[in-house]
Amino acid sequence: MSRQPFVPSSDDALETRFQQRAAMQSSHPLSTTPVIKPPHGHIPNTPLASSTIAFLLGSTFALGFLTFLVGGFSSTWWSTYQLGFFVASWALFHWAEFAVTAGWNLEKCSVDSYLLDNGAMYHIANGTALAEYLITLFFKQEYKKIPYVSQIGILLVVFGQSLRSIAMIHASTNFSHAVAFNKRDSHNLVTDGVYRWFRHPSYAGFFYWALGTQLVLQNPISLILFVVLLWRFFYYRIRVPVSGEEHALVKFFGQAYVEYRAHVGTKIPFIP
Repeated sequence: MSRQPFVPSSDDALETRFQQRAAMQSSHPLSTTPVIKPPHGHIPNTPLASSTIAFLLGSTFALGFLTFLVGGFSSTWWSTYQLGFFVASWALFHWAEFAVTAGWNLEKCSVDSYLLDNGAMYHIANGTALAEYLITLFFKQEYKKIPYVSQIGILLVVFGQSLRSIAMIHASTNFSHAVAFNKRDSHNLVTDGVYRWFRHPSYAGFFYWALGTQLVLQNPISLILFVVLLWRFFYYRIRVPVSGEEHALVKFFGQAYVEYRAHVGTKIPFIP
């Protein structure tokens, strides 16, 4: 009696292809699988998803920056240079978060490095800012034409973005978007470069970047809201005992960090 060759079922064949694809992705140079903390899973951590996000952010930046450069489009009441700059700076921020992480901190890079999955409060705050700007612009355009306020905001945005990106590049693998409570062997205390003047330059950079966006839009309500929310967020993230980042840093580096903290401030108001 002859024995028939084994033919895998369609389900087995499909499962085999999935396993092969997963193995290929994990070793592919375009894959970003962090070794520290797995992605949240809300956005697929695949090259396709990342390239799509990068394309959309790049397109948004290009449209916003063009609107800013030409001083807005008179054909529509809402397409102002202020809104164009805000949209461009938002898109650049999220793209730069991923780009800097991919370039200088690949072991922690994933699709979450875009920081688009940054919590509901972040998106609510930005949506509120947009709503305030557009409603005020529609009813009282003169409230958005106070001299020099938007220009000061532009400078603050450029300063904040530059400070944050430089800090992430300089810290390299010592930087993490999430607070680390377990010290790795490669984790070093960085006290030179921009860290010589700012104890948490990435936080200070984001703080001033965000406030700058609201000065650009000349949003008094959202400016106050951003100050309160950001100060509260960074205070609890940095200073609160046990759960705060500096509690972990003192545990990691002992007296060296205590002395560093005593000599270098955060440069965020009322967070010593």
